[in-house]
Amino acid sequence: MGNGALDGAVIAVAGAGGPAGRAALLRLAEAGATVIGSDNDPQRLAEAVDAARYAHGGATVTGETVDLLDLDSVRGWADGIEKDFGRVDGLVHLVGGWRGSQTFTKTDLGDWDLLEKLLIRTVQHTSLAFHEALQRSDRGRYVLISAAGASNPTAGNAAYSAAKAAAEAWTLAMADYFRKAGGEQGPTSAAAILVVKALVHDAMRAERPNAKFAGFTDVRDLAEAVAGVWEKPAAEVNGNRLWLTEKP
Repeated sequence: MGNGALDGAVIAVAGAGGPAGRAALLRLAEAGATVIGSDNDPQRLAEAVDAARYAHGGATVTGETVDLLDLDSVRGWADGIEKDFGRVDGLVHLVGGWRGSQTFTKTDLGDWDLLEKLLIRTVQHTSLAFHEALQRSDRGRYVLISAAGASNPTAGNAAYSAAKAAAEAWTLAMADYFRKAGGEQGPTSAAAILVVKALVHDAMRAERPNAKFAGFTDVRDLAEAVAGVWEKPAAEVNGNRLWLTEKP
């Protein structure tokens, strides 16, 4: 435990209470990082934090209920982490949500209103709140989890795919900030995108034991890929889509 690039790192995880968040907390704690999770469900967050602490005795894993739709709240979270721990080396964005329709013509624009908040606004707020601290770090990483549909949208997923594409574009703009801040020496911090088809976890398999989940990424494999972003040089991952499923 604690023998790689994440050893001693301070990592914030947005959306830490869900299955992917739980897996990320466990993997980052295992790597020796101090992990600060946030979620809009206090009970779910507390359970995820306790599970990571229990699995890795001695690891520093904490949770904080943060309204990611309130920029001031997110900035307070970022500033508090840097004040308490002296640095911020990463923000892993695991806030999700999905809405779809049977056909393109039956798209409900109310779905867009929801997805714009969950998938775009939260990315805007976390990136704006954390970017300066990440740039100050010698290994700063902003990691967005995206979907293959952003590059290859289907008729029934117009709102979801468009929201994911917008989140990717925003993250790539952040990557350009890191690139320019690095100057001739290259970036020391990075913004990267991990692309999946969809995620699967044990509870889903239990509910649908005969389902194949073809092309899906297990949340534990996603967590491994998240940790792997710190194992590569900033210049290698900055502004790149790292595919965990087949490219469309």
